[in-house]
Amino acid sequence: MSDPALQAVAAELLRGGGLLANATTPDPLEATRFGAEAQGPRTAAHPDDYAFLVEAIREGYEQHYGNSRMLDTQADLDLALLAGDRLYALGLARLAELGDLEGVGILAGVISQCARAHAEGRPEQAEQVWREGLMALSGRGD
Repeated sequence: MSDPALQAVAAELLRGGGLLANATTPDPLEATRFGAEAQGPRTAAHPDDYAFLVEAIREGYEQHYGNSRMLDTQADLDLALLAGDRLYALGLARLAELGDLEGVGILAGVISQCARAHAEGRPEQAEQVWREGLMALSGRGD
């Protein structure tokens, strides 16, 4: 059984219908739980929302640069990019709905810095950016 937050992201894509729903696996692969890493003093009031939005944004990242945990887009690179952008937007929108503008800045910065690291051929730097971003978002990095 996979992570509940990751399952919730998959369910959201399935509800949306269309190409992304057709490519979505209803039971995402067991994987690293990035949403759990975002739990801390800053996110304690809405732990499920933060787990959801972090998993959505991380899956967006995986669509752009790695291996999807919930979508079969390998044969269609355009769909993978579209899915990645949709998932980034889904996560950031949920964060904005929580009123966490600082968090939006943190995760938008993570997305931007990861794109730069990959463009420069430094994927290991992108993983470091993720770790630092999740620490900042959770409030454990203060």
